[in-house]
Amino acid sequence: MKPIRVLIVDDSPVVQSVLTTLLSSDTDIEVLGAASDAFDAKDTIIEKRPDVITLDVEMPRMDGITFLKHLMRFRPVPVIMISSYTRNNSMRTLEALNIGAVDFIAKPRKNIRTGLWELRHEITAKIKTAARTRIRPYDLFGKHRKRIPAASIASSDKIIAIGASTGGTCAIERLLGSMPPDVNGIVIVQHMPARYTSGFAQRMDSLFPMDIKEANDRDRLDRGKVLIAPGGWHLQVAEDRKGYYVRLQNGRQVNHQRPSVDVLFNSVAKTAASNAIGILLTGMGNDGADGLLAMRQAGAFTVAQDEATSLVFGMPAAAIKRGAAEMVAPLDDIPDIVLSRLKPE
Repeated sequence: MKPIRVLIVDDSPVVQSVLTTLLSSDTDIEVLGAASDAFDAKDTIIEKRPDVITLDVEMPRMDGITFLKHLMRFRPVPVIMISSYTRNNSMRTLEALNIGAVDFIAKPRKNIRTGLWELRHEITAKIKTAARTRIRPYDLFGKHRKRIPAASIASSDKIIAIGASTGGTCAIERLLGSMPPDVNGIVIVQHMPARYTSGFAQRMDSLFPMDIKEANDRDRLDRGKVLIAPGGWHLQVAEDRKGYYVRLQNGRQVNHQRPSVDVLFNSVAKTAASNAIGILLTGMGNDGADGLLAMRQAGAFTVAQDEATSLVFGMPAAAIKRGAAEMVAPLDDIPDIVLSRLKPE
């Protein structure tokens, strides 16, 4: 197989140097060069046609978000955003994912050289995943379907558990956009670093009428509420005489992730059993496959996103292979399928 040809677009000479050395150490990757801004990058993209681009959010002359919009319109290429954490940058990174970037890497806050090398496995894995993705058209997720009226769902107390990774922020946005305001309690694990999950929750809350927030320990899982697991913490569902609530745990990584979808799904299988619905969306790896199987075996209804609408089919495919998904469906069909399961039988 030919190596994956990567162009680095970053105005920092240090980041250029470290990424060039780091990526070149992997025999499956070839670094075509480094550009300091969007205008230099444009010429290289036209001339050398890279397979993947790493793109800094903050750059001189033209910022990374503006450049990404042009790129997705006129010459779509898989892009991994490189983001240094600030509140503004976290929101701009989420915007980049909505525009069409495949994924992002959070720059280490201290010692950029050592920090990037510590992220070597994550960086190279994301580059390789990006090279295999089908880039969706610009603004594919720009318009949501008509939201189902609140009166169309029953008074079921079932809870809905959702897991996602690469491509998941857009898929979750699409899914929530088709849910009624008083939908049953929803709990979500989206693979994302600490600090970025807060921005993701705030973005979702600004778009939809549900109460959407980053989860705190012991938050109640009530109707019309959506809780998103904070980066760096596992989230589990528990129950008392008042109903369902969530617990946060700072345990070891599971499937190289914290939060882990498997941790969430296994807790839902144990706590809610048949009184739950499990949804596994697009993502790299196999996190969530075993947990979704546990949910199905406990009597929950389970659904996995299909390959055609998944940005990365790894997680749903692993679940389907295990027999964990009672149903496999396109993303836009999942809301109606889920809501049909909340109606009286």
